[in-house]
Amino acid sequence: MQIHQLKVKPKKPRKSVGRGGKKGTYSGRGIKGQKARSGAKINPIFEGGRSTLIEHLPKMRGFKSLRPKNQIVNIEKLDKYFQEGEIVNPQALYERGLISKIDMPVKILGDGKITKKLTIKKCLVSEKAKEKIEAARGKVI
Repeated sequence: MQIHQLKVKPKKPRKSVGRGGKKGTYSGRGIKGQKARSGAKINPIFEGGRSTLIEHLPKMRGFKSLRPKNQIVNIEKLDKYFQEGEIVNPQALYERGLISKIDMPVKILGDGKITKKLTIKKCLVSEKAKEKIEAARGKVI
């Protein structure tokens, strides 16, 4: 068989539904209503106004916030794990095992006593903790 001997099959004409013809007067669309009209687009979940199956299914309890929670470190831990004059930042806290993740925000709280002069960078600090750090000649940047 050669390429010039091939016969092109004509495309099958598109079926027009709902205009009489061999399927009967209504052509399988029933009588009246939204689905009988042309251009009817109905959400497959819609069940005629009653509660859908999805609404009847049990829901999961609780809520998960998209905002990350602060990792908390108390002042007494800083006094225990850091030397005089050191810089406290998330990297240093992570290396000493005081926080579990670097990419989450860190907040320093004022529980306990601090005796060493420390510089705190890139951390959230509570008012009470800030007072105690500055009282020990430290700085919060």
